[in-house]
Amino acid sequence: MLSDTKKLIKLTIILLFAVAVTFQSCKKSRSDMGKVLYLKTQNIVFKEVTPEGFAKIFKKVLASKKYKLNYPQVIRAYYNQNGYDPMFVMDHIFNSDLKASVIYYQKANEHGLDPEIFKADEIAKLINKFYNKNEIKTLDQAYHAIAELELLSVNSLIKYTNAMQYGIVNPKNIYARYYMATERPDSASMAKVFKITDMKKYLDSIQPANPQYLALQKALASGAVAPGMSAEETKRIIITNLERLRWKNKPTDKKYVIVNIPDFRLDVMDSGKSVLNMKVCVGQGRNMNHAKNLINYVDTDKVDKPNPHSTPQLNSLIHSVDVNPVWNIPQSIANKEIIQLAAEDRYYLGNKGINVYKDGKLIEPEDVDWASVSKTDNEYEFKQKPGDNNSLGKIKFLFNNKSSVYLHDTPAKEAFKKSMRAISHGCVRLGNPQGLALNLFGEGDKYNLIAKDMAADNPEPTTINLTPKVPVYITYVTCWTDENGTLQVRHDVYGLDIVLFNAVMSVK
Repeated sequence: MLSDTKKLIKLTIILLFAVAVTFQSCKKSRSDMGKVLYLKTQNIVFKEVTPEGFAKIFKKVLASKKYKLNYPQVIRAYYNQNGYDPMFVMDHIFNSDLKASVIYYQKANEHGLDPEIFKADEIAKLINKFYNKNEIKTLDQAYHAIAELELLSVNSLIKYTNAMQYGIVNPKNIYARYYMATERPDSASMAKVFKITDMKKYLDSIQPANPQYLALQKALASGAVAPGMSAEETKRIIITNLERLRWKNKPTDKKYVIVNIPDFRLDVMDSGKSVLNMKVCVGQGRNMNHAKNLINYVDTDKVDKPNPHSTPQLNSLIHSVDVNPVWNIPQSIANKEIIQLAAEDRYYLGNKGINVYKDGKLIEPEDVDWASVSKTDNEYEFKQKPGDNNSLGKIKFLFNNKSSVYLHDTPAKEAFKKSMRAISHGCVRLGNPQGLALNLFGEGDKYNLIAKDMAADNPEPTTINLTPKVPVYITYVTCWTDENGTLQVRHDVYGLDIVLFNAVMSVK
């Protein structure tokens, strides 16, 4: 009896599954495809259209090398799994959805993008074919018109969606020192376009809503001109930074530290507001004399060729501080600078508190003829002791990264009086390091220990962990609107605007 019951349940499940599959198959097959197309277009040619006949042609068009798709795998996977159903043509052409998408694509220049990227005119021409009996005279033409409009529509919609939500350019493909976690579109995100029911509502929903983005859009539309710039250069710098704002690399944390390289500034953000800001010095760039801009550049400037000492774009977590740090001088700096200075002044190393090691043993630097030392053998190691002369100052803030950079104090305070502060070897020098320590650690035993050790006459290195860890973002932004709505621009000290603008303009 029990066995018969199990068999009955199993049979019922199989029958339900078969009914579901049959229903789904009927839905996908659109047996009334020809009738619907004829009623909507009044073109008698469409009466002969069948799902089977269309699928045969659609497969060929889909596989054609001549038909260029930006996302072939995603698109082919969908239609292979859904019976080659032309859902965009059948569900979105006759309710004006596709016409609505064309209008959005034609307005892509409001985002600083070329409407041609999204094939707006081509889609419009294909749509018009369905309403002009002289354009489609044979069944073969009908099948090809459906196939071409279907593929062009879905390809452009995915491309437009990706552009609005992720940016038209992948920063990791154009920048040599870009280590910022940046979300990019995947097959799952792209496949969402196949589930759209209201095209206009969907297209409105993917418009970037960031207040800065909207402000720059307004500035672009109004033809705003930044001080000291031409109208065309202002337009180009806005276009470049609109693209940056579309990238999914923005902080979502309640509290974080952010450094903007071209602005030479650090902010501690808390609940959307800056609660601490300070001047910083960043690494050197290839365009520090501002000789190249978005108008005055040549082909060789379009590729990112960073200065060896440029500060990378990155995000990480500040996990600790070293108070009165020892500076393990990088071999590149030792070879290019320290050995040369020691050759010019035999007391330089001693006066700067720099210990010298050979084969792991501490040696007397004044006994070495530095003028004859090879700058390529790397036989000496250099470590600067804590103290007033230490290049890292009294404190450095540590976070994991591939470039071995950190935020740190500096004894060279005069540099903060300069307007152009791209002068370091790659790390970020802080104008108010103790203020940053107070903000991150807060009043208490840890901060009191930091303050005490920073003021010590005979400093000793101390490492203090930061709990919880605080996110840090090192970014590159050259144009924004301030709290008064005024357009702010900064010099492109690394030449990254040139590279990005060229990449945006090169997208097809």
